[in-house]
Amino acid sequence: MERPDDSFLTVAAAAETASRERSSKFLAYAYPVRDEERIRELLDALRKRYFDATHHCYAWRLGPGGERFRANDDGEPSGTAGKPILGQMLSRGITDTLVVVVRYFGGTKLGVPGLIAAYREAAAEVLDAAGVEERTVDRTATVRFPYESMNDIMKIIKEEQPAVRAQEFDCLCSVTLSIRASRAEALFGRLAKVGGAALEEETT
Repeated sequence: MERPDDSFLTVAAAAETASRERSSKFLAYAYPVRDEERIRELLDALRKRYFDATHHCYAWRLGPGGERFRANDDGEPSGTAGKPILGQMLSRGITDTLVVVVRYFGGTKLGVPGLIAAYREAAAEVLDAAGVEERTVDRTATVRFPYESMNDIMKIIKEEQPAVRAQEFDCLCSVTLSIRASRAEALFGRLAKVGGAALEEETT
């Protein structure tokens, strides 16, 4: 069954695994991420933790369609580390994910085919451990309205069932709501028609 345009797959939780290949040690990490700043923080933390490792190879994908991505071989022969790591994300169709494989060289060269296989398998193992979950692409907006329109607004919220992120009830009230993108137009359209209501959608 085809997945809707307003949903995507990502890792369910952070995970780590370890493996050995001909005396080289591979430590693999998978993280759910939302932006490049978080990716940099995680990479910096691993580099500090494993400062004596031979390589810190990684790949990441961001955005509902995985439209932003990067693969890094960190000194391994070109295409032998970052690309097979990224390939495991692509084969699973996951995004908003960072996978890092830290290698301690054990003295025996693996060769290009051996490196590709080792990094691919390390990435596959850690992604299996992390698990996959489906998430929705949401839209968020704040509706401001006079107190006397409260009943109309709350009736719409009850019927459309968005997530309520924040609310404030005073002379002028406001409610911040998030809802799946495919259902946003119906909700926002109804709210905008309420007397005295003003709707402002958040942009990302």
